[in-house]
Amino acid sequence: MGAFVISKRNNDEYKFVFTSRKGKIIFTSLSYELKFECEEDIEKLKADIGSADFLKFKSSGGKYFFKLMMEGSHFATSRKYTTSLRLQKGISEIVLYGSKSEILDFSENDFIFID
Repeated sequence: MGAFVISKRNNDEYKFVFTSRKGKIIFTSLSYELKFECEEDIEKLKADIGSADFLKFKSSGGKYFFKLMMEGSHFATSRKYTTSLRLQKGISEIVLYGSKSEILDFSENDFIFID
């Protein structure tokens, strides 16, 4: 099963990624100023994954990617895929496991192991 992973960008804004069962990033969200906005959008996506739209594109370099749209708004952008079949597998992973995936928060720099 995949996971939503919350982290901070270098400019102190929040983002989340959706990772596959094997730990590979499938898509990255837009930036959020506040962490609770990030968490709310993850919950919205989990609750209504069936209404998400996946707009497929091909880059000038020949790679495939998609933009995840929710309620007509750009929500996230996928990683680049080498084939359209791999792109479709990434989308299928989101549809199958997105609503059941756990949320991991790595936005704080708290270390578990102390020197």
